[in-house]
Amino acid sequence: MKLKFLGAAREVTGSCFLVEAAGLRFLVDCGMVQGGSAAAARNREPFPFDPAAIDFVLLTHAHIDHSGLLPKLTRAGFKGAIYTTPATVDLLGVMLPDSAHIQESDAKRSAKRFRGKDPLPPLYTLQDARECLQQVRGIEYDREFAPRVGVRARFRDAGHILGSAIIEVWVTEYGYPTKLVFSGDLGQPGRPILRDPTPIEDADILVIESTYGNRQHKDFSATEEEMIGIVEKTLFERGGNVIVPAFAVGRTQEVLYHLHRLTSEGRLRQPRVFVDSPMATEATRITREHLELFDEQAKRLAGWHARGENLPYLHFTESADESMALNQIRSGAIIISASGMCDAGRIRHHLRHNLPRKECSVLFSGFQAQGTLGRQLVDGAARVRIFGDDIPVRAAIHSVDGLSAHADQPALMAWARGFKQAPEQTFVVHGEPSAAQALAELLQQQLGWQVSVPERGRVVPWPDFLVVER
Repeated sequence: MKLKFLGAAREVTGSCFLVEAAGLRFLVDCGMVQGGSAAAARNREPFPFDPAAIDFVLLTHAHIDHSGLLPKLTRAGFKGAIYTTPATVDLLGVMLPDSAHIQESDAKRSAKRFRGKDPLPPLYTLQDARECLQQVRGIEYDREFAPRVGVRARFRDAGHILGSAIIEVWVTEYGYPTKLVFSGDLGQPGRPILRDPTPIEDADILVIESTYGNRQHKDFSATEEEMIGIVEKTLFERGGNVIVPAFAVGRTQEVLYHLHRLTSEGRLRQPRVFVDSPMATEATRITREHLELFDEQAKRLAGWHARGENLPYLHFTESADESMALNQIRSGAIIISASGMCDAGRIRHHLRHNLPRKECSVLFSGFQAQGTLGRQLVDGAARVRIFGDDIPVRAAIHSVDGLSAHADQPALMAWARGFKQAPEQTFVVHGEPSAAQALAELLQQQLGWQVSVPERGRVVPWPDFLVVER
């Protein structure tokens, strides 16, 4: 058996792992790299394997950095099934066509900008996304299934976003059984809405994420107070707007949940809230249809999930004209818009109009990858480029890690302690080098595990004496 690390190795985006075993080749995730022109160039590179030779894909969740290259895989000749959870199936039906629309729009803009030169074609088209969606199969949590003879798999709740999964995979080769566990993105336990990540008791090989492997989130009550303070000071004292770049799936719904709860409890004066993302609107609808995946606290909070019900201050924009009209609002609005890292979508227009205004605030509630506009703002850039214009940053920039959908270092370590015995080998992925190395060192020092931080492109044979070159 061989395990190849093709993405999210010493980086956060582009999750993709190739397993070759039992005469089969399969992928765990096939995600898009995010973060500027270098990331875009990587996404255009040919796959480092023959897509037609891939037997199936196991997908941890719907976020584009885990699923975004699936239509490209189909376009390149992949004919197998893509297995994931039912909620993820529903979300992919929104996210992959939306991503394809962005690819096609970017290609058209490029053709106009570089008229006379060979334009770059879209990475994939809407038709590619539709064909890819025909290959997706939904498997319920905790149900064991066999994608092919010699391989069994099971999805367990990861508590990260709706439908997110930890994947257990059992591979039998030459009579030698091996269990691999891919953590996917793990959620922070004890948070409202989604259930806590499922404990896993054993693995021969563990691949664990480390997005916040070197950090601890603020206490949640402190995070709530920080959020209240940002909204109150910006809207009601300074007379500005709060711009929230939010991932359309997961983060938007959680931000809405907190705003509604804090308002209902009388801890926050009622703001005007606008969700300006067609994909977020659709994802919110899908979220309402999967209440069975929520924890009891979220189920008890009646009304937050029903569009407009008991939320007279909540508005979902539909058209581009409605979106543009939001830029005429000078004060009193919370505008939640995608993308979460500010690399595309309507959020860039709202930033362009509000960043120069010192009475406004930008509230980041998720991780910002290197090379993204969001990362520039979080790192304190005085000026940024948006649509070719040089924009001064006078608005207050806030990063509220306590709302993150990712487990922090203590939570990652607590999940790791759930193993009854140490995995024979653990690989730390999905983290910038400092975060991945910090988590690896803790796993080694506190748990005595055999741990490494693989580089992109690394190939790991397992076990050495059974490797057969093909």
